[in-house]
Amino acid sequence: MPTKPTSGAPTKITQGSQTKGGIGESTLRPDGTLKVTGEFAYSSDMWHEDMLWGQILRSTVAHAEIVSIDTVEALKTPGVYAVMTYDDLPTEVKNYGLEIQDTPVLAHGKVRHHGEPVAIVAADHPETARRAAAKIKVEYRELPVITDEASATAPDAILIHEGRDDHHIGHVPHPNIVHRQPIIRGDVEEAAKKADFVVKGEYTFGMQDQAFLGPESGLAVPGEDGGVDLYIATQWLHSDLKQIAPVLGLPEDKVRMTLSGVGGAFGGREDLSMQIHACLLALRTGKPVKIVYNRFESFFGHVHRHPAKLYYEHGATKDGKLTHLKARIVLDGGAYASASPAVVGNASSLGAGPYVVDNVDIEAIALYTNNPPCGAMRGFGAVQACFAYEAQMDKLADKVGMDRVAFRQLNAMEQGTIMPTGQAVDSPAPVAELLRRVKAMPMPPEQQWLAAGEAADVRQLPGGLSNTTHGEGVVRGVGYAVGIKNVGFSEGFDDYSTARVRMEVVGGEPVATVHTAMAEVGQGGVTVHAQIARTELGVTQVTINPADTQVGSAGSTSASRQTYVTGGAVKNSCELVREKVLELGRRKFGSYHPAWATAELLLEGGKVVTDGGEVLADLVDVLEGEAVEIEAEWRHRPTEAFDLRTGQGFGHVQYTFAAHRAVVEVDTELGLVKVIELACAQDVGKALNPLSVIGQIQGGTTQGLGVAVMEEIIVDPKTAKVRNPSFTDYLIPTILDTPTIPVDVLELADDHAPYGLRGIGEAPTLSSTPAVLAAIRNATGLELNRTPVRPEHLTGTA
Repeated sequence: MPTKPTSGAPTKITQGSQTKGGIGESTLRPDGTLKVTGEFAYSSDMWHEDMLWGQILRSTVAHAEIVSIDTVEALKTPGVYAVMTYDDLPTEVKNYGLEIQDTPVLAHGKVRHHGEPVAIVAADHPETARRAAAKIKVEYRELPVITDEASATAPDAILIHEGRDDHHIGHVPHPNIVHRQPIIRGDVEEAAKKADFVVKGEYTFGMQDQAFLGPESGLAVPGEDGGVDLYIATQWLHSDLKQIAPVLGLPEDKVRMTLSGVGGAFGGREDLSMQIHACLLALRTGKPVKIVYNRFESFFGHVHRHPAKLYYEHGATKDGKLTHLKARIVLDGGAYASASPAVVGNASSLGAGPYVVDNVDIEAIALYTNNPPCGAMRGFGAVQACFAYEAQMDKLADKVGMDRVAFRQLNAMEQGTIMPTGQAVDSPAPVAELLRRVKAMPMPPEQQWLAAGEAADVRQLPGGLSNTTHGEGVVRGVGYAVGIKNVGFSEGFDDYSTARVRMEVVGGEPVATVHTAMAEVGQGGVTVHAQIARTELGVTQVTINPADTQVGSAGSTSASRQTYVTGGAVKNSCELVREKVLELGRRKFGSYHPAWATAELLLEGGKVVTDGGEVLADLVDVLEGEAVEIEAEWRHRPTEAFDLRTGQGFGHVQYTFAAHRAVVEVDTELGLVKVIELACAQDVGKALNPLSVIGQIQGGTTQGLGVAVMEEIIVDPKTAKVRNPSFTDYLIPTILDTPTIPVDVLELADDHAPYGLRGIGEAPTLSSTPAVLAAIRNATGLELNRTPVRPEHLTGTA
């Protein structure tokens, strides 16, 4: 039988009296103390006896033919057990991908982006593996690079993928376009004639990295049955499994996957990184193989947020009502498809924002280029669109002569609004109310960096401890923004989850065990699952089993869907278990009390009670040595694909909304920005764990702040090489950059969702970015149509 790692292995989490609480209560995370004390086992902490280390050799150029690969010197290196290239792959299946299988396990024929895997090495020490990989000689014949729409769609453009035959090829105007989705409703040309005011804008959104703190890592252990056990940090175990098994030439039941500790994800772990490479080396050598990326490799080892060019035109009447919207959204998908088709669907279908506009013509496309591959990141296409349409709202409000918040409220959608896709919004859409709430929040005090009678506290000023100013030239600005995001998988995807729930007596106490394949990446699902079990089964003690592929799929931890869908599956399985437990009670005690047959029975505090509170039996006595276990799936209502000509269709199952007010201070002489506050109001439907809800909103807000003022992967437009693949040069907000983030949580139940909940994790990432930009514009009077904003954009030296 396969063996488990001797250290760093995933463990069951038991939540008992120290984390009591059901739905609606703020319960503590069972993994929280371990994480803050450094005792939590992440995937990079795993260890196995007789373990080898894997290393990946990556391309040094972005686009080139591979003339030759010489591995002789690497193989001669003492301590090296295996070196593999494309020709050593064991099956005819040599590509993988989320939707389009266009990504080679190892480069073959040519490389398409800087940092693409070319060869892999296994050795008895990580330094030995790195030195051996450096000895592999690869001869390249460089090709012209495709880096933008003009070079990608030129008549004589080199094709990134020759012979492309995926299902999108029939509806794109050029093979270097991954996917195209128009959204057409009403008559834009006629509506434009009725507009009293028209504003246009061209916007640039930079490439953002997920910047999770735990780099890609995992451990593959070969099994005695010819299979492999993979312990991995991922967002979707079963999706990984479906891509890995065919390349290895193994049936899925011989590729056993277990989730190990995940140090953040934000979309960057939806695609495979080192999973296949570790398994290949383990099966080739017959030894466990561990791979851990360093930070430099991590920037090349996962997809990023799509950079975008967005072209928008809005019209309005003199009384402020929107007349029409015309938009074109160009997303750079990089060398491989990843999640680009779905990102295009989101960007187009949500490209009008949370506003009522009857006449819409939106086109969104994603390009194939030689830039780094881009895919899922928190907000998933809606972030880029929100940046543009919120800038447009400010411009149009100014043209009309209205207050910017009032203008938004006048045009805000509500329940019953028809989306540009023709779909009716059939749950609460409190856009105007969220704007009212966030505007009504108390403003932070002016010049809070000045203490009475004392010198300025430079920590509170732009530039901070660099001591660049003591308040001279510092101007305050305030900006608002609101966004709309879909929840769950869309466009006809069969979005479901599975949960196995067991109830038994352990040590004289009823205990529930919950087993799902949900990837806990920091969002707090393990806490919510226990809360659901306590609520539905009336127990105190709940054990959460490690996520693995020995239970049905839970789908991806993305799209703000896990609490909705896997939470729904846990709730469904708990309800089925509860009915079985009550049936046991009816068989054992029903003849002694008529309430067993007539009343609605509940499980509370380890007892069976009537809806009037009368105790009928202890659960310990009901179960009496028996265990009840059920594994069940749960699906949300079906969606449908958007029409490829008009974009019409019931494409999304749920919408979520957030609004932000940003307060910034800008040193107009040096172009430095200090974000003082980012207040947020968000409708969450039902706060299952209010403490976690606040944390998710504050975390998403901070990521939006990052892309507003500092985060961007810089790609050389001539060579398509990444210039800043490290946290030395790619900047993310620290605690010193993070402002006060007050949160106002609104709970308007969605009747279609479990407990009325609404997915929350992504929405605050949308509106925080344009709110910060609006505040900087308010402070400086500059147009600022790109993100992130840099000092040179504020001082006129760009």
